[in-house]
Amino acid sequence: MDRVSAFDEPLKKLLGGATAKVMAEHLDLHTVGDLLHHYPRRYEERGRLTALTDLPLDEHVTVVAQVADARVMMFNNGRGKRLEVTLTDGNGRLQLVFFGHGVHKPHKELLPGRRAMFAGKVSVFNRKMQLAHPTYQLLDAESIDGAEATEAVDAFAGRLLPIYPACKQLDSWRIAKAVDTVLPSAREAVDPLPPSLREGRGFTPLPEALLKVHRPQTKADIAQARDRLKWDEAFVLQVALARRRYADTQLPAVARSPRPGGLLDAFDAKLPFTLTEGQQKVSKEIFDDLATEHPMHRLLQGEVGSGKTMVALRAMLGVVDAGGQAAMLAPTEVLAQQHHRSITEMMGELAENWGLWREAPPQEGRRPDDGQALGGSQQGTKVVLLTGSMGVAARRQALLDLVTGEAGIVIGTHALIEDKVQFHDLGLVVVDEQHRFGVEQRDALRSKGKQPPHLLVMTATPIPRTVAMTVFGDLETSVLDQLPAGRSPIASHVVPAKDKPHFLSRAWERVREEVENGHQAYVVCPRIGDDAEDEAAGKKGKKKAAEDDGEKRPPLAVLEIAEQLAKGPLAGLRVEVLHGRMNPDDKDDVMRRFAAGQVDVLVATTVIEVGVNVPNATAMVIMDADRFGVSQLHQLRGRVGRGSAAGLCLLVSEAHEASPARARLSAVAATLDGFELSRIDLEQRREGDVLGQAQSGVRSSLRMLTVIDDEEVIAAAREEASTIVAADPELEHLPELRIALDALLDKEREQYLDKG
Repeated sequence: MDRVSAFDEPLKKLLGGATAKVMAEHLDLHTVGDLLHHYPRRYEERGRLTALTDLPLDEHVTVVAQVADARVMMFNNGRGKRLEVTLTDGNGRLQLVFFGHGVHKPHKELLPGRRAMFAGKVSVFNRKMQLAHPTYQLLDAESIDGAEATEAVDAFAGRLLPIYPACKQLDSWRIAKAVDTVLPSAREAVDPLPPSLREGRGFTPLPEALLKVHRPQTKADIAQARDRLKWDEAFVLQVALARRRYADTQLPAVARSPRPGGLLDAFDAKLPFTLTEGQQKVSKEIFDDLATEHPMHRLLQGEVGSGKTMVALRAMLGVVDAGGQAAMLAPTEVLAQQHHRSITEMMGELAENWGLWREAPPQEGRRPDDGQALGGSQQGTKVVLLTGSMGVAARRQALLDLVTGEAGIVIGTHALIEDKVQFHDLGLVVVDEQHRFGVEQRDALRSKGKQPPHLLVMTATPIPRTVAMTVFGDLETSVLDQLPAGRSPIASHVVPAKDKPHFLSRAWERVREEVENGHQAYVVCPRIGDDAEDEAAGKKGKKKAAEDDGEKRPPLAVLEIAEQLAKGPLAGLRVEVLHGRMNPDDKDDVMRRFAAGQVDVLVATTVIEVGVNVPNATAMVIMDADRFGVSQLHQLRGRVGRGSAAGLCLLVSEAHEASPARARLSAVAATLDGFELSRIDLEQRREGDVLGQAQSGVRSSLRMLTVIDDEEVIAAAREEASTIVAADPELEHLPELRIALDALLDKEREQYLDKG
């Protein structure tokens, strides 16, 4: 077997169909290479027990512990039987519970004093941590009979027991046994590091690193293996990004400098406020990039409400000034409509108050309106909207305005990416909320220019430097960390609805008080609750409930909560709903009326998460807040406190006080610093969840590297990758690195196709 195909061998051939199927479906492991790169999460020492006091609630764990006592309890008048086993680590205790026919074997085997590995999901019952029906593997040779004893001891012969990321269907020790089967193939590993780099940094060869990470003899083996494997992940990814940056520098672009005394100068002169220092600095970086003959590739990140849209609009006006067109891609129709409305209002006022009419006066009596923000009388001064739900006539007109150059600025959703959308001279693409769009979608829009347009990517999700280098490594970065003057503080509190229901009652009183003081409020729910949604979730929900006895109730829904509030605690207030499946005109109508103060309380899904700007809205209640991620909660909270009055955000949750979900909510309530929260986000939920949203492929390529902790590794790998790519862009002299890179890019393409 040659050295490449050894890693491509399907697991089914070596492990059998049943095990391979579970690995594929539940752990996304399909080949020998996948399994060899499924590294142990941690290692237990044979003579040492796992600390039982720090186990995470609601997570699948594997622990090594000693049986303290075991007793059989009868219930249902003797018809039912329950075995309760207490484990100890010498300090803490953990209860195991087995029911019915599952009692006999553990009752015989789990005798006081015996040690074993136990695997199961941590739950709480009667205020005690427990594992219900865990699987286990006895670790005392004398406690098992014959051949089984020999096999168990052989499997864990080393002092260090590898604990693998596992699932309910496949325990860590069964994964360890499967790894033993494929481990000989580790010797066939293709080493992606150039020999000079590997030797210069004193790295262990890759085959040796794989053997040591799975079956270490000492802690030094683990450290050596991890150092090497982390470096590989960082390096191959940085080579991919360096090649992307290099390719971009080879592209031509039209320099787009705003003309003095033009549209941008007129706009600036009319601004009713002064740009912050941060906005001025970032604008200069952008205009310097736009003046070059290579495409700008810049990431603009900043806090919620730091004024990114204003910076982007000035860049777009500068490009229109220079004779080009600008496109802004928004993630939702609500946001696209809002951007369009606010920009046309600003531009309409500018057109009326400035002598745009000198070169081509409009027809007598004609005034600017939404459709032609700058009168449409001068080439390229029209602002158009393009979304998937527009009527045929409006859509046809928008497409015509783009291809003829009548429209200088277009705001749209994914509809802008479609093949039929053509531009007269696309000079700048602005992508709002980058985490909603993949790299391929960015590229699809960029390909619509006669020459590659400049690209500005925006995100209100603050990104630690390590993530910026990893996920957005093909972009230069600008940071807006200053809020405009006059923004108000936001107080945030967790409302434990299950433990203290009177806190929830008080939350609705606070909403009523805000409305009585002339303000407005949002109530956010994770679900819509209409028939279409329920039907789509029905089969999935039944299957999930059958798999997981401890499944919580369905997430709270907009339509149900709105009705309950209107009839109950908020009776008499003007309560309306907003969600993604409403008719676009209805959505727009609700947002207009909310912005105009004609709606007191808006009960909505996360459709309001980004870009919605209603300064009079001061309170937000987020229902089932534990069902949202940290960054999402921070984004949502940023919708209040946008005016002169202080903001209030109440995070309602039924999560247990000791759960990771509650810890996450407490962290959000404790700080308004988005960069701090982004670190917490990465620490609390593995990078994959964060990175997978931001760039396809990254999630699957990071198994050992932890972006939050390995900044030095990532920075060093980026430097080495840039040097290597500058010297050999096609990697002609590094075939092994090319193989590793192709494997990474194949994964990226797969993920993109999976997303449809």
